[in-house]
Amino acid sequence: MATIKIQQVRSQIKRPKVQKLTLRALGLKKMNQVVEHEATPQILGMVNAVKHLVRIVE
Repeated sequence: MATIKIQQVRSQIKRPKVQKLTLRALGLKKMNQVVEHEATPQILGMVNAVKHLVRIVE
């Protein structure tokens, strides 16, 4: 399966707790941090939930 790189581009300050926990579950702790995951439906769903805070790096 393909892998995707996810970068956090906006801060999690003043965000709902669910969004903070989603970022943590993706492995994102800091701004501009990049993590790599398999492109499973679960990961893509988490990315979609916080799409305003992250971007997909090609």
